[in-house]
Amino acid sequence: MKTDTRAAGFPTLLLLIAPAFILFTAFVVVPVAQAAVYSLYKWNGMGPLSAFRGAQNFTNLATDPVFQKALWHNVLIVVVSLGIEIPLALGLALIIGRSDFKLAVFFRTFFFMPYVLSEVITGVLWQFIYHPQYGLVKAIVQFISPSAPAPVLLGNPRITLWAIMVVIVWKYFGFHMTILIAGLQDIPKELREAARIDGASSGQVNRYVILPLLRTTIQISVFFSIIGSFQVFDVVWAMGKGDPVNAAETMVTFLYKFGIQRLSIGYGSSVALTIFAICLVFSIFYRRTLAREAE
Repeated sequence: MKTDTRAAGFPTLLLLIAPAFILFTAFVVVPVAQAAVYSLYKWNGMGPLSAFRGAQNFTNLATDPVFQKALWHNVLIVVVSLGIEIPLALGLALIIGRSDFKLAVFFRTFFFMPYVLSEVITGVLWQFIYHPQYGLVKAIVQFISPSAPAPVLLGNPRITLWAIMVVIVWKYFGFHMTILIAGLQDIPKELREAARIDGASSGQVNRYVILPLLRTTIQISVFFSIIGSFQVFDVVWAMGKGDPVNAAETMVTFLYKFGIQRLSIGYGSSVALTIFAICLVFSIFYRRTLAREAE
């Protein structure tokens, strides 16, 4: 009598995925469901849920000028990540990822080190670098022009966000560079050698051979960059909590201020759901786009 191996293996499959499913449910599905419930109430985290508000929290959020400013800042971080961080990581990957580059291991480690640092340590470190009295930036400016005043990078609302973006690029481009180098290592060397034999220059090899084959890896790096840009918190908080005058406010710092510091759990939950919805919609759209291209 023959047995169905697929039916026999189904209990084993359930047993294998059960731990991951339980953890995902406990730490993702349940918190999201709780946030959805809390967002419908005016609640400070203590006592029962009694002051039902419906969609009023989301209505207030849509018209909140500070949240609109925070959302715009996140969009700017996405633009900088895609326009500076990814191209910088790609350029360095093409250089360091070459088999004839003798110091490849050293530079890979050197550029990846900022990513290893925690976000809080990174923020505190760059606070010292930007300090207007004894920071490194002041020393460089005065070395170039001794009479020039020291720049106040984290105290000027016009340039605070851009100063923090420099830190974000410095910290995360090494991560994307490592991903791209890993993608380069999967490209057969024979393709490059064949292109060179046919008379292609180094630039033509990169443009017509390397980049098309590296497309999937670049798409993964872009996905991580965009999702991470909407979730930036630690570096911004460590470098001034989004101030002065909300000049560097992001959606997550806005969430922390209302949801934790001001004990407006209902309003903060509406912010959390908005961030979750943005990331979810983008993820679905991005995956469908990739699947359509693959077909």
